[in-house]
Amino acid sequence: MSAPPLKVAIAGLGFGEAVHLPALRACPGTEPVALWHPRPERLEAACRSAELPGHSDFDGLLANPAVEAIVIATPPGPRFDLARRALEAGKHLLLEKPVALNAEQIESLQRLALQRGLTVAVDFEYRAVPLFQQLADLLASGVLGELVLVKYDWLMGSRADPSRPWSWYSQAAEGGGVLGALGTHAFDTLHWLVGPSHSLRAQLSTAITQRPLADDSGRLADGSGRLARVDAEDIALVQLELETPLGQRVPAQLNLASVARRGRGCWLELYGREGTAVLGSDNQADYVHGFGLWHSQAGEPLRQVEADDRWSFARTWADGRIAPVERIHSWWSAAVREGRPMLPGLGEAVLSQRCCDLARLGAAQGTPRGIT
Repeated sequence: MSAPPLKVAIAGLGFGEAVHLPALRACPGTEPVALWHPRPERLEAACRSAELPGHSDFDGLLANPAVEAIVIATPPGPRFDLARRALEAGKHLLLEKPVALNAEQIESLQRLALQRGLTVAVDFEYRAVPLFQQLADLLASGVLGELVLVKYDWLMGSRADPSRPWSWYSQAAEGGGVLGALGTHAFDTLHWLVGPSHSLRAQLSTAITQRPLADDSGRLADGSGRLARVDAEDIALVQLELETPLGQRVPAQLNLASVARRGRGCWLELYGREGTAVLGSDNQADYVHGFGLWHSQAGEPLRQVEADDRWSFARTWADGRIAPVERIHSWWSAAVREGRPMLPGLGEAVLSQRCCDLARLGAAQGTPRGIT
Protein backbone atom coordinates (compact mmCIF):
# COMPACT_ATOMS: atom_id res chain seq x y z
CA MET A 1 0.00 0.00 0.00
CA SER A 2 1.21 3.49 -0.79
CA ALA A 3 1.93 5.87 2.08
CA PRO A 4 -0.60 8.63 2.81
CA PRO A 5 0.34 12.08 1.50
CA LEU A 6 2.48 14.24 3.73
CA LYS A 7 0.30 16.91 5.37
CA VAL A 8 2.11 20.21 4.81
CA ALA A 9 1.60 23.79 6.01
CA ILE A 10 3.04 26.78 4.17
CA ALA A 11 4.69 29.59 6.15
CA GLY A 12 5.10 32.70 4.00
CA LEU A 13 2.70 33.74 1.27
CA GLY A 14 4.77 35.25 -1.54
CA PHE A 15 6.62 32.45 -3.28
CA GLY A 16 4.77 30.10 -0.92
CA GLU A 17 1.34 30.95 -2.28
CA ALA A 18 2.38 31.46 -5.92
CA VAL A 19 4.61 28.38 -6.33
CA HIS A 20 4.61 26.01 -3.37
CA LEU A 21 0.82 25.84 -2.98
CA PRO A 22 0.07 24.65 -6.56
CA ALA A 23 3.13 22.38 -6.44
CA LEU A 24 1.97 20.74 -3.20
CA ARG A 25 -1.50 20.23 -4.66
CA ALA A 26 -0.09 18.63 -7.82
CA CYS A 27 2.32 16.31 -6.00
CA PRO A 28 0.77 12.90 -5.17
CA GLY A 29 2.94 12.65 -2.04
CA THR A 30 1.87 15.92 -0.41
CA GLU A 31 -1.30 17.65 0.73
CA PRO A 32 -1.45 21.33 1.82
CA VAL A 33 -3.44 21.61 5.05
CA ALA A 34 -2.78 25.10 6.48
CA LEU A 35 -1.22 28.52 5.86
CA TRP A 36 0.71 30.87 8.14
CA HIS A 37 1.44 34.58 7.88
CA PRO A 38 2.04 37.12 10.65
CA ARG A 39 -0.37 39.69 9.17
CA PRO A 40 -3.98 38.53 9.71
CA GLU A 41 -5.39 40.54 6.79
CA ARG A 42 -2.89 39.00 4.35
CA LEU A 43 -3.53 35.55 5.81
CA GLU A 44 -7.31 35.90 5.58
CA ALA A 45 -7.21 36.73 1.88
CA ALA A 46 -4.90 33.79 1.11
CA CYS A 47 -6.97 31.34 3.16
CA ARG A 48 -10.15 32.46 1.44
CA SER A 49 -8.57 31.99 -1.98
CA ALA A 50 -6.98 28.63 -1.14
CA GLU A 51 -9.91 27.36 0.95
CA LEU A 52 -7.50 26.36 3.71
CA PRO A 53 -7.35 27.18 7.43
CA GLY A 54 -4.73 29.64 8.62
CA HIS A 55 -2.68 30.71 11.61
CA SER A 56 -1.17 34.10 12.34
CA ASP A 57 0.49 32.67 15.48
CA PHE A 58 3.38 30.34 14.61
CA ASP A 59 3.09 28.45 17.89
CA GLY A 60 -0.53 27.79 17.00
CA LEU A 61 0.57 26.34 13.66
CA LEU A 62 3.12 24.12 15.40
CA ALA A 63 0.45 22.87 17.80
CA ASN A 64 -1.89 21.89 14.96
CA PRO A 65 -1.94 18.04 14.96
CA ALA A 66 -2.93 18.00 11.27
CA VAL A 67 0.45 19.50 10.30
CA GLU A 68 3.27 16.97 9.80
CA ALA A 69 5.63 19.22 7.84
CA ILE A 70 6.13 22.87 6.96
CA VAL A 71 7.39 24.72 3.90
CA ILE A 72 9.10 27.87 5.15
CA ALA A 73 9.05 30.42 2.34
CA THR A 74 9.36 33.64 4.33
CA PRO A 75 12.05 36.26 3.68
CA PRO A 76 15.44 35.02 4.93
CA GLY A 77 15.61 37.10 8.12
CA PRO A 78 13.12 35.14 10.25
CA ARG A 79 13.67 31.80 8.50
CA PHE A 80 16.27 30.38 10.89
CA ASP A 81 14.21 30.99 14.04
CA LEU A 82 11.04 29.60 12.47
CA ALA A 83 12.92 26.51 11.24
CA ARG A 84 14.50 25.93 14.65
CA ARG A 85 11.13 26.16 16.41
CA ALA A 86 9.52 23.84 13.86
CA LEU A 87 12.23 21.20 14.28
CA GLU A 88 11.90 21.41 18.07
CA ALA A 89 8.16 20.79 17.57
CA GLY A 90 8.89 17.65 15.52
CA LYS A 91 7.99 18.96 12.05
CA HIS A 92 9.74 17.95 8.84
CA LEU A 93 10.80 20.94 6.76
CA LEU A 94 11.27 22.22 3.24
CA LEU A 95 13.22 25.47 3.36
CA GLU A 96 13.63 28.19 0.79
CA LYS A 97 17.08 29.61 0.28
CA PRO A 98 19.09 31.24 1.61
CA VAL A 99 18.15 28.92 4.47
CA ALA A 100 19.59 31.31 7.07
CA LEU A 101 21.82 34.34 7.37
CA ASN A 102 25.08 32.39 7.68
CA ALA A 103 26.44 28.87 7.43
CA GLU A 104 26.75 28.47 11.21
CA GLN A 105 22.98 28.85 11.60
CA ILE A 106 22.39 26.19 8.95
CA GLU A 107 24.82 23.82 10.66
CA SER A 108 22.88 24.23 13.92
CA LEU A 109 19.65 23.33 12.09
CA GLN A 110 21.40 20.30 10.62
CA ARG A 111 22.46 19.08 14.08
CA LEU A 112 18.95 19.60 15.44
CA ALA A 113 17.33 17.75 12.53
CA LEU A 114 19.68 14.80 13.03
CA GLN A 115 18.98 14.73 16.76
CA ARG A 116 15.20 14.72 16.17
CA GLY A 117 15.28 12.30 13.23
CA LEU A 118 13.57 14.79 10.92
CA THR A 119 13.91 15.20 7.16
CA VAL A 120 14.78 18.65 5.82
CA ALA A 121 14.76 19.57 2.14
CA VAL A 122 16.16 22.75 0.62
CA ASP A 123 14.56 24.16 -2.52
CA PHE A 124 17.55 24.06 -4.86
CA GLU A 125 15.07 23.50 -7.67
CA TYR A 126 17.56 23.68 -10.55
CA ARG A 127 18.57 20.12 -9.59
CA ALA A 128 15.03 19.18 -10.69
CA VAL A 129 14.98 21.02 -14.05
CA PRO A 130 15.11 18.47 -16.91
CA LEU A 131 17.95 19.96 -18.96
CA PHE A 132 20.06 20.47 -15.83
CA GLN A 133 19.53 16.79 -15.03
CA GLN A 134 20.43 15.90 -18.62
CA LEU A 135 23.62 17.95 -18.34
CA ALA A 136 24.51 16.11 -15.12
CA ASP A 137 24.06 12.83 -16.97
CA LEU A 138 26.21 14.09 -19.86
CA LEU A 139 29.01 15.08 -17.47
CA ALA A 140 28.80 11.76 -15.63
CA SER A 141 29.28 9.92 -18.94
CA GLY A 142 32.77 11.44 -19.23
CA VAL A 143 32.37 12.60 -22.83
CA LEU A 144 33.85 16.02 -22.06
CA GLY A 145 36.98 14.51 -20.62
CA GLU A 146 38.86 16.24 -17.84
CA LEU A 147 37.35 19.67 -17.19
CA VAL A 148 39.69 22.62 -17.64
CA LEU A 149 37.36 25.62 -17.17
CA VAL A 150 33.85 26.39 -15.93
CA LYS A 151 32.13 29.72 -16.62
CA TYR A 152 28.74 30.66 -15.17
CA ASP A 153 27.00 33.96 -16.05
CA TRP A 154 23.66 34.80 -14.46
CA LEU A 155 22.94 38.36 -15.50
CA MET A 156 19.38 39.50 -14.88
CA GLY A 157 17.60 42.85 -14.97
CA SER A 158 14.91 42.15 -12.36
CA ARG A 159 16.14 45.00 -10.13
CA ALA A 160 17.57 47.32 -12.76
CA ASP A 161 14.71 49.81 -12.29
CA PRO A 162 15.78 52.22 -9.51
CA SER A 163 12.12 52.97 -8.73
CA ARG A 164 11.57 49.41 -7.50
CA PRO A 165 10.82 49.88 -3.78
CA TRP A 166 13.24 49.28 -0.93
CA SER A 167 12.60 46.00 0.92
CA TRP A 168 14.38 43.28 2.87
CA TYR A 169 16.16 42.41 -0.39
CA SER A 170 17.97 45.75 -0.06
CA GLN A 171 19.46 44.83 3.32
CA ALA A 172 22.50 42.61 3.71
CA ALA A 173 21.63 41.96 7.37
CA GLU A 174 18.25 40.51 6.31
CA GLY A 175 19.71 38.12 3.72
CA GLY A 176 19.15 40.40 0.75
CA GLY A 177 21.35 40.77 -2.30
CA VAL A 178 22.20 38.82 -5.42
CA LEU A 179 24.35 36.27 -3.59
CA GLY A 180 21.36 35.06 -1.59
CA ALA A 181 18.93 35.22 -4.50
CA LEU A 182 21.05 33.76 -7.31
CA GLY A 183 24.39 32.83 -5.75
CA THR A 184 22.95 30.18 -3.46
CA HIS A 185 21.50 28.39 -6.51
CA ALA A 186 24.62 28.92 -8.60
CA PHE A 187 27.05 27.59 -5.99
CA ASP A 188 24.84 24.56 -5.37
CA THR A 189 24.59 23.86 -9.11
CA LEU A 190 28.37 24.01 -9.50
CA HIS A 191 28.90 21.75 -6.47
CA TRP A 192 26.37 19.24 -7.81
CA LEU A 193 27.66 19.16 -11.39
CA VAL A 194 31.42 19.52 -10.81
CA GLY A 195 32.39 19.34 -7.13
CA PRO A 196 32.70 21.45 -3.98
CA SER A 197 34.42 24.81 -3.89
CA HIS A 198 38.00 24.79 -2.63
CA SER A 199 38.79 28.52 -2.62
CA LEU A 200 37.28 31.73 -3.90
CA ARG A 201 37.88 35.42 -4.42
CA ALA A 202 35.00 37.84 -4.85
CA GLN A 203 34.32 41.41 -5.89
CA LEU A 204 30.92 42.74 -4.81
CA SER A 205 29.26 46.03 -5.65
CA THR A 206 25.96 47.84 -5.30
CA ALA A 207 24.95 49.72 -8.44
CA ILE A 208 21.67 51.14 -7.06
CA THR A 209 22.50 52.49 -3.61
CA GLN A 210 19.09 54.01 -2.75
CA ARG A 211 15.50 52.95 -3.34
CA PRO A 212 12.15 54.58 -2.56
CA LEU A 213 10.29 53.56 0.57
CA ALA A 214 6.94 51.80 0.28
CA ASP A 215 4.12 51.25 2.76
CA ASP A 216 3.00 47.81 3.97
CA SER A 217 0.81 47.31 0.91
CA GLY A 218 3.76 47.88 -1.44
CA ARG A 219 2.67 51.34 -2.60
CA LEU A 220 5.29 54.06 -2.65
CA ALA A 221 5.03 55.98 0.60
CA ASP A 222 3.06 59.24 0.38
CA GLY A 223 4.74 60.45 -2.80
CA SER A 224 7.37 62.29 -0.77
CA GLY A 225 10.29 60.74 -2.63
CA ARG A 226 11.82 59.42 0.57
CA LEU A 227 14.71 57.08 -0.14
CA ALA A 228 16.35 54.36 1.94
CA ARG A 229 19.92 53.13 1.69
CA VAL A 230 20.68 49.85 -0.08
CA ASP A 231 23.67 47.96 1.34
CA ALA A 232 23.13 44.53 -0.21
CA GLU A 233 25.16 43.72 -3.31
CA ASP A 234 23.42 43.61 -6.69
CA ILE A 235 26.57 42.50 -8.58
CA ALA A 236 28.93 39.69 -7.57
CA LEU A 237 32.00 38.59 -9.54
CA VAL A 238 33.52 35.41 -8.12
CA GLN A 239 36.64 33.45 -9.06
CA LEU A 240 36.80 30.00 -7.51
CA GLU A 241 38.31 26.54 -7.72
CA LEU A 242 36.07 23.48 -7.81
CA GLU A 243 37.37 20.10 -6.72
CA THR A 244 36.17 17.11 -8.73
CA PRO A 245 35.58 13.66 -7.17
CA LEU A 246 39.02 12.65 -8.53
CA GLY A 247 40.69 15.53 -6.70
CA GLN A 248 41.31 17.69 -9.76
CA ARG A 249 41.06 21.46 -9.22
CA VAL A 250 39.04 23.22 -11.91
CA PRO A 251 39.13 27.04 -12.24
CA ALA A 252 35.65 28.57 -12.40
CA GLN A 253 34.24 32.04 -12.92
CA LEU A 254 30.81 33.07 -11.62
CA ASN A 255 29.25 36.42 -12.58
CA LEU A 256 25.94 37.43 -10.98
CA ALA A 257 23.84 40.55 -11.42
CA SER A 258 20.25 41.59 -10.75
CA VAL A 259 20.67 45.04 -12.34
CA ALA A 260 21.86 44.11 -15.85
CA ARG A 261 19.35 45.62 -18.26
CA ARG A 262 18.95 43.23 -21.19
CA GLY A 263 21.35 40.89 -19.41
CA ARG A 264 22.18 37.64 -21.20
CA GLY A 265 20.27 35.55 -18.67
CA CYS A 266 21.60 32.30 -17.22
CA TRP A 267 24.46 30.55 -19.07
CA LEU A 268 26.69 27.77 -17.81
CA GLU A 269 29.69 26.73 -19.93
CA LEU A 270 31.84 23.67 -19.22
CA TYR A 271 35.05 23.16 -21.17
CA GLY A 272 36.78 19.77 -21.14
CA ARG A 273 39.78 18.31 -22.92
CA GLU A 274 37.50 16.24 -25.16
CA GLY A 275 34.41 18.43 -25.51
CA THR A 276 32.29 21.39 -24.47
CA ALA A 277 28.79 21.71 -23.02
CA VAL A 278 26.70 24.88 -22.77
CA LEU A 279 23.42 25.21 -20.93
CA GLY A 280 21.59 28.51 -21.08
CA SER A 281 18.51 30.67 -21.34
CA ASP A 282 18.03 34.34 -22.15
CA ASN A 283 14.47 34.29 -20.75
CA GLN A 284 14.28 37.18 -18.28
CA ALA A 285 10.60 36.57 -17.50
CA ASP A 286 10.90 33.00 -16.20
CA TYR A 287 13.88 31.48 -14.44
CA VAL A 288 13.06 27.93 -15.61
CA HIS A 289 11.37 28.02 -19.03
CA GLY A 290 13.56 28.60 -22.06
CA PHE A 291 16.72 26.62 -21.38
CA GLY A 292 18.63 24.92 -24.17
CA LEU A 293 21.57 22.51 -24.05
CA TRP A 294 24.41 22.41 -26.60
CA HIS A 295 27.31 19.98 -26.92
CA SER A 296 30.50 19.88 -28.99
CA GLN A 297 32.89 16.96 -29.24
CA ALA A 298 36.52 17.07 -30.38
CA GLY A 299 36.42 20.64 -31.64
CA GLU A 300 33.26 20.27 -33.72
CA PRO A 301 30.72 23.11 -33.79
CA LEU A 302 28.24 23.30 -30.93
CA ARG A 303 25.02 21.46 -31.70
CA GLN A 304 21.80 21.69 -29.73
CA VAL A 305 21.00 18.51 -27.82
CA GLU A 306 17.47 17.17 -28.07
CA ALA A 307 15.69 16.98 -24.72
CA ASP A 308 15.67 13.45 -23.30
CA ASP A 309 12.21 12.26 -22.23
CA ARG A 310 13.74 10.53 -19.20
CA TRP A 311 13.98 13.89 -17.45
CA SER A 312 10.80 15.58 -18.70
CA PHE A 313 8.05 16.81 -16.38
CA ALA A 314 4.73 14.96 -16.30
CA ARG A 315 3.04 18.37 -16.18
CA THR A 316 4.09 21.98 -16.69
CA TRP A 317 2.57 25.35 -15.80
CA ALA A 318 2.75 28.85 -17.26
CA ASP A 319 4.96 29.70 -14.27
CA GLY A 320 8.01 27.57 -14.97
CA ARG A 321 9.01 27.41 -11.31
CA ILE A 322 6.10 25.20 -10.26
CA ALA A 323 7.12 21.98 -12.05
CA PRO A 324 10.66 21.68 -10.57
CA VAL A 325 9.36 22.64 -7.12
CA GLU A 326 6.70 19.92 -7.43
CA ARG A 327 9.53 17.48 -8.24
CA ILE A 328 11.43 18.63 -5.12
CA HIS A 329 8.24 18.07 -3.07
CA SER A 330 8.01 14.56 -4.50
CA TRP A 331 11.59 13.74 -3.49
CA TRP A 332 11.04 15.27 -0.04
CA SER A 333 7.80 13.44 0.74
CA ALA A 334 9.35 10.13 -0.35
CA ALA A 335 12.39 10.76 1.87
CA VAL A 336 10.12 11.54 4.84
CA ARG A 337 8.00 8.41 4.38
CA GLU A 338 11.08 6.21 3.86
CA GLY A 339 12.93 7.74 6.82
CA ARG A 340 16.05 8.62 4.85
CA PRO A 341 18.08 11.81 4.31
CA MET A 342 16.96 14.31 1.70
CA LEU A 343 19.13 15.53 -1.12
CA PRO A 344 19.32 18.47 -1.66
CA GLY A 345 19.16 19.16 2.04
CA LEU A 346 20.94 21.05 4.78
CA GLY A 347 24.35 19.61 3.94
CA GLU A 348 24.15 21.12 0.45
CA ALA A 349 22.81 24.37 1.91
CA VAL A 350 25.81 24.65 4.26
CA LEU A 351 28.26 24.34 1.37
CA SER A 352 26.41 26.91 -0.73
CA GLN A 353 25.97 29.38 2.13
CA ARG A 354 29.60 29.07 3.16
CA CYS A 355 30.57 30.28 -0.32
CA CYS A 356 28.22 33.26 0.04
CA ASP A 357 29.64 34.06 3.49
CA LEU A 358 33.23 33.83 2.32
CA ALA A 359 32.50 35.88 -0.80
CA ARG A 360 31.25 38.72 1.42
CA LEU A 361 34.08 38.33 3.91
CA GLY A 362 36.75 38.13 1.23
CA ALA A 363 35.33 41.11 -0.67
CA ALA A 364 35.33 43.16 2.54
CA GLN A 365 38.92 42.22 3.35
CA GLY A 366 40.20 42.15 -0.21
CA THR A 367 41.73 38.69 0.17
CA PRO A 368 41.03 35.24 -1.32
CA ARG A 369 39.35 32.79 1.04
CA GLY A 370 40.01 29.10 1.45
CA ILE A 371 37.03 26.83 2.09
CA THR A 372 37.43 24.08 4.66
